[in-house]
Formats: sequence, structure tokens, C-alpha cells
Amino acid sequence: MRKWMPLLAVCLGTFMLLIDVTIVSVALPQMTDSLDASFTALQWVVDIYVLVLAALLMAIGSLSDHVGSRRVYLIGLAVFAAASLACGLADSSAQLIVARGVQGLGAAAMFATNTALLASNYQGRDRGIAFGMWGAVNGAAAAAGPILGGLLTEHVNWRWIFFVNLPVAALALVIGHRHLKGSPSGTGRRIDVPGTVGFTAAATLLIFALIHAGEDGWGSTTTLALFAGSAVALVVFFLVERSRQDPMLDLKLLRSPSFGGLLAGAVVFSAAAFANLVFVSVWAQSVLDLSPVEAGLILMPLSGMSFVAAGLAGRFLSSAAPQWPIGAGLLLIGLGTLLEMRLTATSGWTALLPGMLLTGIGVGIASPILASAALAAAPANRAGMAGGAANTFRQLGFAIGIPVVGAILTGAIGRELSDSGLFADSDSAAELVTGGQSARLIAELPSGAREAGERTIEQAYSTGLDQAFLVSGVAAVLAGALVLILVRRSPVPSDVVETGQETGQEIGPQRSAESPKPVA
Repeated sequence: MRKWMPLLAVCLGTFMLLIDVTIVSVALPQMTDSLDASFTALQWVVDIYVLVLAALLMAIGSLSDHVGSRRVYLIGLAVFAAASLACGLADSSAQLIVARGVQGLGAAAMFATNTALLASNYQGRDRGIAFGMWGAVNGAAAAAGPILGGLLTEHVNWRWIFFVNLPVAALALVIGHRHLKGSPSGTGRRIDVPGTVGFTAAATLLIFALIHAGEDGWGSTTTLALFAGSAVALVVFFLVERSRQDPMLDLKLLRSPSFGGLLAGAVVFSAAAFANLVFVSVWAQSVLDLSPVEAGLILMPLSGMSFVAAGLAGRFLSSAAPQWPIGAGLLLIGLGTLLEMRLTATSGWTALLPGMLLTGIGVGIASPILASAALAAAPANRAGMAGGAANTFRQLGFAIGIPVVGAILTGAIGRELSDSGLFADSDSAAELVTGGQSARLIAELPSGAREAGERTIEQAYSTGLDQAFLVSGVAAVLAGALVLILVRRSPVPSDVVETGQETGQEIGPQRSAESPKPVA
């Protein structure tokens, strides 16, 4: 058992950081009540964690090459634990948002070093077993997040979704300190500080713009200014990367249609498959009046089906060209999400079941191949950069998807509430409904209008979710078609590869006997 202690240390950290992406979704209504938080604040509670994780993933990966992956991982664990404690003790939404951002920093340090630690601690057959177990933990974390969050929120308190990290992190720190062997330090690329700042600024301003669009509209001066600022930061990022000898992201990789198609697919994959689930959980609790545990359970069909589909895809699609499983997976996600557009004011959660099952199949087919295909779409000397970019864009897709779905939902609900004539300020009422505060809004109505208000809110939320499903489904179908058109199993263009470096690595599942198996 001693030889599997490094694997346990890595898997404990991975489980925590991934479960904290989804565990908050079922606790949002209770957070709102406890902290008197606005809908905008709730979006930031979810988004800031994923945004920091995505923005710093590649930079911290470079840092770990210099100072050692073991040191970075253990520091990340400590930061994550301290931030989890701060999240649980937060007295305001502002404190919670800041603590969630620091939590994302610790998560990025752990996530960026996972594969390097497994590769340095295991060889041969043991390495394959270790990566297989690590991949299984990834899947289990996605499935367990809503359930664990529901149990803790319903039977203890929402703060315990963060406090529960403390004993796990302590155990991982003890095991990691005693048993983890780090990768060699002092090697690898230099840290691209200007590139990291530019990328982070562009992503943050984009998220700000999308959230603000849900508040004041897409054409407001502030929203347009934020979009413009994001565009300027992105241009600066490209200019910086072009001029650096050791960039965070080699822009030559984007000359490969296959690599560009995979990054686009990674963004839409996370946004279309997972972003709307946050609001499905809020709808289940505030409109259907389900408990947090029940709200978590209704998301299980998707994660369960994805787990089954991933196992079957690994067995039967391992030799297929990558555009087929990824493209087909995105198409199934799109069709499944469109199939969820069956909600009415009287619908129960079972109306979503067929679509969730189909979406789960698509997730299971596409997810494991995305990572390995991105690695193989780049030359050998850029494989680590390509893998980091794929992970970054997947996380960024979720961060972008949350405010996009939130803006669509708020706008649709606002229009329905305005048409009803029951609410004096339909925009403010829409934010309350979207954030799960329907009961508070109904209580403010005259007693004779409350029943009509309930029916209006039920209709408004179902209409908003249907519109969000429509946008997500169409985006996934288009992304699937794009992947099928652009991604090919063909050598990387020669101008992408630096002089003297290994060339011609093909996209596909081929790997050497010593390489880790691709995982979700």
C-alpha cells in the first residue's frame, strides 16, 4: 500500500478542487438568504473560482517546472485549505467572492501539477494504473459535487460545503509531505508574466461584461466598454505572445485548424453541457420546491450516463480519428440540450430526463478524447503547452457559460414578469427569481395576487430555461460541426515546429507504451 500513497495524495487534492466547481450550485438559494446576496454576487461566487483556475493554470504549470511540482502542489493544498476556511466563515458576499478567488489560486496550483506528479512517482504498468485511478476520481468528483453539496446544505449548513475540505486537505498534506516525489526543478519554460496578465485581463473583463449585460442589457454603455476592454486586452495578449521567445501560448499552434477547432470545441463543451445545470438546480429548489438533496439528485442522470458512456467509448472508440468522438459528442450534447426545451409552468424535473441522458452520452464520448487529441495536435516540444491550453479553455468555457445563461434567463424572466403586470419593478424581480428568491417576491404581493404570482413565476422560469437550452444546444451543434470539419488526423504543419525539434506527431489516440492513458 505504501507505493500508492503518492496517488492518494494527488487524488485527494484533485477530488477537492473539482468537486468545488459544482458543489456550490445546490447551495446558492441558502447562500442568498444567509448573506443577503444579489444575483450578480451569486454568479461571481460560482465564476471567480473557475476564472482564476483557468487564467493561472498554464502560468503555474511553468512555475512548477522551475521550483518543482511537489512544492507547488503542497503550497496549493495549503492555500486551498485556508481559502476554504475563509469561505465558510464569510459574513458577506464580497468576502465569499474574494475567498473563492483565492481558492481558485490553490486549485490551479494543484491541477497544474497533477499529471507531472503522477508521472514522476510511477513508471511502467503502475503509471497506467495511477492515471486510470486519477481519471476515475475526476469523474466521481463531477458526480458527487451536487449530491454532497445537497446533503451538507440540507442537514448541516451551506458553510460546511467549504469546511468539509479542511480534514481532506490536512490528510493530503500529511501524505504528500511524507510520500510525494517531485519532478526535477529548474527546467522548462520561463514564466510568461506579461502573457498571463494579458490573458487574465481579457478573460476577467469578458466575464464582467457578460454579467453586466444581464443587469443593464447588452447595449448599455458600461457593457460595451467592458467588451471593448476585453478585446483590447486580448489584442495586447496576442502582441505580447508574438514577441516572446517562450510564450505562455505559442500562437503558431493556432495555425493548425485541428488545434483551433479543438480549443473552440473545449470552450463550447463545458459551456453547453454544464453551465445551465447551475440554474436547473435553482429552479428545482425555488420553483419545484425540492430539497437541496433532491435538487442534487436530479443532476445524477447526466453524470451517471457520462460515466457509462466514457467507459464504453474508451473500449470501442480508441482507434477512431478524434474528430468523430469529439464531434459526435458535441452533437449529442446539443441535441440533448435542445430536447430539454420541454418545460412548461406545470413541468416536473422528469421533463428534463431524456435530454439529460442524451447529453450525458455526449459528455462521456467527447470528454476523454479532448485532452489526448489536444496533446497530439501539437508537436512533441509543445505537447505540455497544448494540454494546458485545452484544460484552460475547458474551464474558461464554464466560466463564460454561467453569465451567458444567467443573462438569457434574467432577460426572459423579466419580460414574462413585465407582461404579467403584477410586479412594479420587473427587472429587480427577475434577478430575485433567477437567484432563487421567488418565495420572498411572492410574499411581497397582496394576498389576492399571490397565486397568480406563483403561476407567473413558474411560467417565467420555464420559459427562461427553454431559451437558455436553445442557445446552448445550437452552440453545441455548431461546435460539433466545426470539429468534424476542422479536426483531422494529420501531421502538424511544419511551420509550427521549431527548428531542430521533433515533428510530425499525428492527432489520435496513438501513444507509446510508457505514456499515460488519456483521461477525462
